[in-house]
Amino acid sequence: MNSTSVIAAEAARALAIRSVHIMSDGERADFDAIIHPEATNREAKAEPPAARGRGPAAYFATALWLRAAYADLRHTIEDAVVEGDLVAVHTIMHGRHVGPFVAYGEDGRIDQVFPPTGRSFAVTQSHWLRIADGKVIEHWANRDDLGQALQLSWVPPTPAYLLRMARAKRKAQRENGVR
Repeated sequence: MNSTSVIAAEAARALAIRSVHIMSDGERADFDAIIHPEATNREAKAEPPAARGRGPAAYFATALWLRAAYADLRHTIEDAVVEGDLVAVHTIMHGRHVGPFVAYGEDGRIDQVFPPTGRSFAVTQSHWLRIADGKVIEHWANRDDLGQALQLSWVPPTPAYLLRMARAKRKAQRENGVR
């Protein structure tokens, strides 16, 4: 590998890592700076409709959605590997569940709402990011959603928590103009 390739690989690695970190702390301008206008998040199918589009606005919508549910959100980067235009980033996502976590169906309607538990979590994730024109143009991930659900006491749900979920879903639907 020549020195130009090493520099390009390190730049791609740094860009991918920054794109993970801005989900926790980035402003809209940060997303504009590093997310390609045609970027696609392949993981947006359970996210709010605003997160399902392309480009920085959709990625920022994902960040706002996560931040609404989780305080102290951060990623510890365990490793990042570059191969051509692809960067794989292995992380541990940490947070505390302080707001409703709203999951959406493929039709964009509210599917489930997990009311806040106040519990903290730390789960492994791997993020795969494709880089084009010096920006992130594609993202997909593998996440330990079951581990997160167990740490947050979403599963197995108690009867009381199921009732809280039903109430939280009705509230979220009202707030989003759904009857």
